[in-house]
Amino acid sequence: MRTKSPLIDTAELGWLGEFAEPAPHTTAELAAVIDLLPSRSIAVTVGHSRDDASRTATAAFSAAWRARGGTVLTTVDWPEVAASWLRAANRMTAGAPDAWVVAAAPLGFAQLARRLRHSTAWEPSRTVAFASLRDSRLPALAADLGGLRGATADGDTWEVRGRWVRTIATGRS
Repeated sequence: MRTKSPLIDTAELGWLGEFAEPAPHTTAELAAVIDLLPSRSIAVTVGHSRDDASRTATAAFSAAWRARGGTVLTTVDWPEVAASWLRAANRMTAGAPDAWVVAAAPLGFAQLARRLRHSTAWEPSRTVAFASLRDSRLPALAADLGGLRGATADGDTWEVRGRWVRTIATGRS
């Protein structure tokens, strides 16, 4: 059992600079997020930071997913700054979802991802994200995100491999 807190130390944040606010999602981005989910994924948990763009993106995803016959087990939100991320992490993994879908600002998600990896059975490889998390600083800040995938605003996709975020052209853009 790991005992050191996974909370990001303020000294680690100094080199990062500012993160941009999440931009509103696009139709192509939403379609790519849905396409990235394995066909066997029926039940998903949706998570978002508390900004308007992330809330709107996950609401659009949830409606589209349900229209396709999928189940949204729960929707979890979190602030950008918190003393503890354990409650949100436990809510994200409750109910054993087939996959997770996330729209969030990078810093809050990095904090949550560290807690998810530290305290739960969450798997980044079963997580699909909106374009707001396609930030090259995220893997270094959040630690092990290998396999996390997402959509770009123009409908291409990206994935985390080690400490790199790689964009994959799908031919949609």
